Amino acid sequence: MPSYIKEFLKAEKPEGYYEALVESLHKANREYNAFNVIDENVGQSGNAMPFSTKSNICVKGVETTAGSKMLKGYIPPFNATVVERLLDSGRFAFIGETNMDEFGFGTFGVNAALPARNAFDKNYVAGGSSSGAAVATAMLKYHVALAVSTGGSISAPAALNGVVGFTPTYGTVSRYGLIDYANSLDKIGVMARNSDDARIVFDAMRGGDGKDLTCAVGNIGSKKKKKLFVIEELDRYADKTVRANFSGLLDRLSAKYDIETRNIGALDVAVEAYYILAMAEASTNLARYDGYKYGLQLKDLATRYNEFFTEARANFGEEAKRRILLGTFIRSESVKAKYYTKAARIRAIIIKRMGELLKEGFIVSPAFPMQTPKISEVERLTPVQTYATDIFTVPPNLGGFPHITFPYHYQDGMPMGAQIIGEHANDYALIDFVGEWEGEFDYRYKHNIGSL
Repeated sequence: MPSYIKEFLKAEKPEGYYEALVESLHKANREYNAFNVIDENVGQSGNAMPFSTKSNICVKGVETTAGSKMLKGYIPPFNATVVERLLDSGRFAFIGETNMDEFGFGTFGVNAALPARNAFDKNYVAGGSSSGAAVATAMLKYHVALAVSTGGSISAPAALNGVVGFTPTYGTVSRYGLIDYANSLDKIGVMARNSDDARIVFDAMRGGDGKDLTCAVGNIGSKKKKKLFVIEELDRYADKTVRANFSGLLDRLSAKYDIETRNIGALDVAVEAYYILAMAEASTNLARYDGYKYGLQLKDLATRYNEFFTEARANFGEEAKRRILLGTFIRSESVKAKYYTKAARIRAIIIKRMGELLKEGFIVSPAFPMQTPKISEVERLTPVQTYATDIFTVPPNLGGFPHITFPYHYQDGMPMGAQIIGEHANDYALIDFVGEWEGEFDYRYKHNIGSL
């Protein structure tokens, strides 16, 4: 499958191409809510490939709210490192900021003021929390998206919108300029229409950064594996339709790979450990938003501190409030050992056991345990039921392992995605894997805005 980036950069554009692109994008966005901001000046960069950023990645001079009222009006005076690197390459032009669940808190993309809608059918969820990034990638023919994953926020929406979603090894891409959800878990990755484009963007943005000392992974490998592992304790969480179609994928892959079923023994409690750790970190990160320094600023500074603080933080959404309360409780001295410390130990066990298995081969799984649900169906789920749907995407994120999601089947007109996980710093091998798959499977797109 040829690179859309290379094709776009070589092609001659008709006069007024970028203006027509922006006009078409505005029209589509009124239906799908993929973008929070659309840059009218995208064409001023010359012959450059449009790219978008998730709304928690800072772009100089552009309102960056992380999907929250608490940051309304915040305009960064600087670019995130990943944005700066794409712009400096001369091959990319900023086209806008994409929609997301508030501060990244969501699996379905519905924890936003105006939820993004699935690119294949607007009655269905887009997935979250990088909902807009996935929808934009599925709608625009020539476009790549910078997205962010904490527990599956790239894999889930990429799978539900039928695009490639690549989450790199933790520490390979700078987080400078990212509005953090959970510092030890957040990773900036990419969504694209094929693996070649994911590789090009990854090449452009990865590498050490003195502004982010956690960005310390330098040498990235491409060690091909001959084994694919299916994790036994996770298989039962997928519904019958997903299991049946995933079994068909394994049959196709068995022609080239040895497929084995293994039981790691800890991944069935990964979701619980993840949410304990993520909420604890989130509650500390969100403590800075007090209605005084960033974004939303209350006018009456004569109010008593408690009333001022309470009024300001009432602007958080329901899910954000839930995570602040639970995270603060988890960190309290009386229960820290019972919850936080135990979750950290489980995380260490998962990293060790997954790391050992991934030296032998890749882990393959569905990216999502169910078929894409309708927005109306998701609204009836409890928070615990929602969290449980992260069962396949949480383990690699908890361990900082690279993983990539790709379309492998279409059921009732909707895409289904699979996920491949690799060992630390073997990112290119995953991109190569999907590249091979693309030689045998044609991706489908309902929209091709910006076609030449």
